[in-house]
Amino acid sequence: MEKSNQNINEGSITSGDNVSFWIDSTDIIAFEKPNQDIKTEVLIIGGGIAGLTTAYKLLKAGKNVVLVEDGFIGSGETGRTTAHLTCALDDRYYYLQNTFGKENARLAAESHTAAIDEIEKIISELNIDCDFERVNGYLFVHPNDKEKNLDKEFEATQNAGLETVLLNHTPSLAESQDQRCLAFKNQAQFHILHYLKGLSKAIIELGGIIYTEAHAENITEKGATVNGFDFSAKYVVVATNTPINDVLAMHTKQHAYRTYVIGGKIPKGSLPHALWWDTGDPESKWVAQPYHYVRLQNFNDEYDLLIIGGEDHKTGQGDEEGISEFSRYELLEIWGKKYFPLLDEISYKWSGQVMEPFDSLGFLGRNPNDKNIFIITGDSGNGMTHATIGAMIISDMIQGIENKWQDLYSPSRITFKAIGDYMKEAGNMASQYLDWITASDLKNTADLEPGDGGILSFGLRKVAVYRDYDKTLHAFSAVCPHLGCIVQWNSDEKSFDCPCHGSRFGSDGTVLNGPAESNLSNIKIK
Repeated sequence: MEKSNQNINEGSITSGDNVSFWIDSTDIIAFEKPNQDIKTEVLIIGGGIAGLTTAYKLLKAGKNVVLVEDGFIGSGETGRTTAHLTCALDDRYYYLQNTFGKENARLAAESHTAAIDEIEKIISELNIDCDFERVNGYLFVHPNDKEKNLDKEFEATQNAGLETVLLNHTPSLAESQDQRCLAFKNQAQFHILHYLKGLSKAIIELGGIIYTEAHAENITEKGATVNGFDFSAKYVVVATNTPINDVLAMHTKQHAYRTYVIGGKIPKGSLPHALWWDTGDPESKWVAQPYHYVRLQNFNDEYDLLIIGGEDHKTGQGDEEGISEFSRYELLEIWGKKYFPLLDEISYKWSGQVMEPFDSLGFLGRNPNDKNIFIITGDSGNGMTHATIGAMIISDMIQGIENKWQDLYSPSRITFKAIGDYMKEAGNMASQYLDWITASDLKNTADLEPGDGGILSFGLRKVAVYRDYDKTLHAFSAVCPHLGCIVQWNSDEKSFDCPCHGSRFGSDGTVLNGPAESNLSNIKIK
């Protein structure tokens, strides 16, 4: 049963201080909190696109389903996406071909194309009003990349069976920046929160149960504890951006990145609705080679919203480049005006968290060493389609149906050809434990302005502190309860972020992102 928006905890609306366009333009999607023990066939943990799509498909297959969400529907990373629906993956097909082989690269292309079709089919059968439209996508070369890589990607996409064509110009880019591009036909875009609202409604109508503000922990093959109640199930699906059911199993195989987004007004109709991406910076210090991504969204009668993302860095490590979080929005605006000069007033700024698997493909299916726990993670910048593929694979597996993509995306896979990137990321992760012996970023709490936070050292003890806007001081252990890294203050989203595995905590110490299951410990200080 859906509940009213009264008495809602503001901190549960979104996982950060900034509000995305999607959240700003959608009523909060809230349901009742748990109030009793529950027994069900399938327990789904996570109320984003992955969890809701899985719930919908399993309910249609006749399964009994209960879904629990820590905040509200879409309040995690799904509500902070830019909602590109594309089979143009952020890791090149020539890389996939070299890493997984031609046939598996073809399966990757097929699965992401099928995911777009699946979303369109669901929208059609449920009659969801969510601005879905088919558009073209255009991949052009980053200034630091080589032109020949575009030709390599064209050949690889053709091998993979995709509908692509090389153009001698990139449609709608500023004339001064015009260059060749690889056009991907029949891509799509939509309003993600309106889509989730339609899915939520359908889940309830099919007899499913949704709980919000429902914190799951102690996840086992028998179920989980949710707000202190016992939720038992035959199958458990963990769809929480990064898995919270295991301490270590998946967390060396993928790595958390922050990505930044701006939404700026442009005169309505002045650009065609389309998707644009550059190929990424091969000279970046980050293994993931951050790239820029762009789309349009209906805004009002006068303007469209040009949504531009990029300027990524590893979570909790933005200072390693000497670029503040706020400066990254400025860099996006400068880049945007260079390629799209009509970009005007910036109406929205937000950031999101992307899980980058070491070999570029998501981890979708049975959790390693478990029989009846399934995970959807490793979105690699293609969260909308990866999540949908995960729902398709897992709903088949729970029904005992063999899915032709399940081996490709198996969370248990070992990809020897990507071992170099694995070692680089693992080395970076291990080096973050040096924060135990390095200096803190604050000398004393008197340095803190209202609305600001930081890390204090008392010998080897590390304390996370935040001064509220009413000047009240809050203090917590700076040790991440997941695996003991020292969290870092994120002044943009007003959160404490773990640089090892991507756990994030609000300014009140509440866990926002896994893999940590619990809050930062409160500390009393003078």
